[in-house]
Amino acid sequence: MLNTENLLSRITINPKIMIGKPTIRGMRITVEQILRALSGGVSEQELLEEYPELEKEDFQAVFAYVTELVEEEQVFPVGVFA
Repeated sequence: MLNTENLLSRITINPKIMIGKPTIRGMRITVEQILRALSGGVSEQELLEEYPELEKEDFQAVFAYVTELVEEEQVFPVGVFA
């Protein structure tokens, strides 16, 4: 198993690829695509078959990336309306 730093290095952001959305290893496969597919019921195995260039570690990288985003998220109270 790769450590978090190594996993996160698999997620790349390049303004010239997929309009700068986070992608997997610079490919034209976005983190968003993978998350949408998984949340829609597509299995990792099905994705590996559909995108043979993907590796199992890429899924771990997607989850590590999203975990970092959620961890950094801050919520500020706006006020209570009656």
